[in-house]
Amino acid sequence: MKLELLLVLVALLCVDGLPLSSTGTRNRNKLLLISFDGFRWNYDQDVHTPNMDQLVQEGVKAKYITPPMITMTSPSHFTTITGRWIEDHGVVHNMMFNSTTLLKLTHKNTLRRSEWWDNGALPLWITAQNQGLKTASYFYPGGGVNYSGQAVNRFLVQREGHPSDNVTEWWEKIDTVMGWFTKENFDFVTLYYSEPDNVGHRVGPETEERKKMVQQIDHLIGYLRESIQKNNLSDNLNVIITSDHGMTTIKKNPQVKEIRLSDYISFLKLTHFDILDYGGFGMIRPRNGKLQEVYDQLKNAHPNLTVYKKEEIPENFHIAKNGRIQDLVLVGDLGFNLNSRVIFYVNKGDHGFNNQEMDMKTIFRAFGPDFRKNFLAEPFDSVSIYPLMCKLLGVDPAPHNGSLSDTQAMLLDHTDPGKT
Repeated sequence: MKLELLLVLVALLCVDGLPLSSTGTRNRNKLLLISFDGFRWNYDQDVHTPNMDQLVQEGVKAKYITPPMITMTSPSHFTTITGRWIEDHGVVHNMMFNSTTLLKLTHKNTLRRSEWWDNGALPLWITAQNQGLKTASYFYPGGGVNYSGQAVNRFLVQREGHPSDNVTEWWEKIDTVMGWFTKENFDFVTLYYSEPDNVGHRVGPETEERKKMVQQIDHLIGYLRESIQKNNLSDNLNVIITSDHGMTTIKKNPQVKEIRLSDYISFLKLTHFDILDYGGFGMIRPRNGKLQEVYDQLKNAHPNLTVYKKEEIPENFHIAKNGRIQDLVLVGDLGFNLNSRVIFYVNKGDHGFNNQEMDMKTIFRAFGPDFRKNFLAEPFDSVSIYPLMCKLLGVDPAPHNGSLSDTQAMLLDHTDPGKT
């Protein structure tokens, strides 16, 4: 009889979610990861944000985090969800492209194309599902495709032309996610918002419109906090709020001499493929035998342009080893967009610049039962968010480039884990 009671007790503990993993035996709380696209690290410093300020008291704030190089939406988000550098996960641009066939697809048209995302690096959704957890993605880049035939348990994908600033929908997304946690018992959900990126592009980061958008986000965070309490999730839901990259004001004529590459090379005669006109980062594949000529003509063409042959790319960019990186990589100085043949006067703000620039840094906030309160964390690389999420979920991580020691001090259980 005693043996039977012991077996029942063990079964109940398993049902309650006490997984055995390298992260230790403990209660497993749920996790919500929210990304606000283009939320620069200091956007809340010139705006009244009472809810974000309250989160600082109730949880963790990092001074800032450093996104990967390349500072674009898809590459950066996939680094967060895989814990891999861009050269390892292979999502090297917002646009899906093929430099042989000359294919180019817009960002939102890549979101259902598995061949762009599925390069061997498993995102956390799949790793967690393989260990018995239930996961979901709401508009998060990479959440709507298959990985070696496996799909996220529940996913919604953003469509081309989908409005980004519909406040009613913002609130409804929170309601939906709360329902996934409470009614369907999801363990891990990623939630993506396109703002304040869009407003930063349209009017620039140093504007009243951007400040109003940050206030709108702050109101949403207040609604999130109320919804967590209303749904009785305060004791078993951890929340991480972050972003993919920052934003900077684009420098224009006549204040500066803009970068227009057709002033220095003939695209028709010298290049086979280029992916440019997309912020401060670009790539060129020269025609056969023309690599050195293109390089020589561009290397000292403009004082605010840096050109690398693939083998010259700095190691700390963590992009050079991937086959999708083209023969020549071009990076503009902060605020100098790369224009190929003509100058498009569309974006007043942009990104894609060197990830060491402060304007490219992003926010990090976290709160919930596993996080310390009123804790200010030192800056860290976004690649280390992945092992933190694995620790919170009780998941044995897939191979990754992050380190739990970068974030361990944020946790109530903050014993030194060493390198993970």
